[in-house]
Amino acid sequence: MSAGREVLVMTPRLPFLLDQLRRDFLVHAYWEMDDPAAVLRAEGRDVRAVVTNGVVGCPREVVEALPNLGVICVGGVGLDAVDVTHAHQLGVQVTTTPGVLTADVADQAMALLLAASRQVPLGDRYIRQGGWGRGEDLPLTRRVSGKRAGIVGLGEIGKAIARRLSAFDMSVAYTGRREQPGQPYRFVADVVELAREVDVLVVSSSGGEGTRHLINAGVLEALGPQGILINIARGSVVDQEALIASLRSGSLGAAGLDVFADEPQVPAELKALDNVVLSPHAATRTTESRQDISRIVLANLKAFFAGEPLLTPVTDRPLSG
Repeated sequence: MSAGREVLVMTPRLPFLLDQLRRDFLVHAYWEMDDPAAVLRAEGRDVRAVVTNGVVGCPREVVEALPNLGVICVGGVGLDAVDVTHAHQLGVQVTTTPGVLTADVADQAMALLLAASRQVPLGDRYIRQGGWGRGEDLPLTRRVSGKRAGIVGLGEIGKAIARRLSAFDMSVAYTGRREQPGQPYRFVADVVELAREVDVLVVSSSGGEGTRHLINAGVLEALGPQGILINIARGSVVDQEALIASLRSGSLGAAGLDVFADEPQVPAELKALDNVVLSPHAATRTTESRQDISRIVLANLKAFFAGEPLLTPVTDRPLSG
C-alpha cells in the first residue's frame, strides 16, 4: 500500500473494521506500539488519517505528532475524547457515525431499567444457586409501566429513550442546556428538581468537563430510596463514589450502569451490591451497529483519500440536549 494511504488506528475494539482497513490501507496499530511517541516521530509523517472510537478518541499529542494528518474518523458519536476545535485549527477534519448507535443505546437503557426494577440478575442467581428449589423467599420487585421518568440530555439518543419510555405508559420529563421547542415532553431546568419529581432518571448527556459529576449526591438524594438511576452516557457524568454510598445506604433504590468512571475497572463495592445492574459498556456492542459503523468510517476514509467531500463531517462540537 502506498505511503499516501497510511492510517493510524487507535484501538483494536473495531472488529468489523480492522480487516477491511488492513486490506485497503497501510495500518499503524497504536495499541501495539511500545513507545508511541518514538514510533510516531519516526513514521508519523506519512499518516494521513486516524481511526478511533468515542471512548479512546485521539489525544492532542497524537494529532500534533502527525504533521500531514487530514482526518480523524470516530466510530461512534462521542467526541469528549477528541478536541475538535484543536483539530480544526490544525486543518484536520473530524467525522463521526451519527444515527447508527441511537437505537442500540436506547434499547440498552430500557434493558437496564427493566433489569434493575425487576431484579432480573437476582432472579437468575436465585434459580442457579438453588434458592427457588429450596423454597427461599425472593424480594418483591417494582413495576416499570406507569412510572415517572426523567431524561438528562434530550439529544437523539435521549429522544429515542423517551419514545421507549412512553411506550411503557411512563410520563417523561427532561433537562438539558436549554428547552427544545416542539417536544412533547416537559422541560425541567434544574436536574435536582427533575430528580425529585421522577421515579427513574436516565442519563444520556454528553461527557466531558462540562457535565462531570452532574449527577452528584444532591441529585441522588432527590431521586430517593425508591428511585432508579440509569447511566448509558459516560461514567464521568455520575459521581461514582456518591452513587456507591447512596446504593449502600438505601438512600437510592437501584441503578443500571453501562459506563463507569475508570473503565474497565469497576469498584468492588459496586460488584458487591444487589441493587445495581452492571454492563461492560456494551450498549453499542451489537453486530448491526458495528457493521454500520464500519461502513460509514470506510466511506469517509475513501472519500478523504479520493479528495471528495466527507459523508459525516463534524462542523462544530455538538451539544446534547
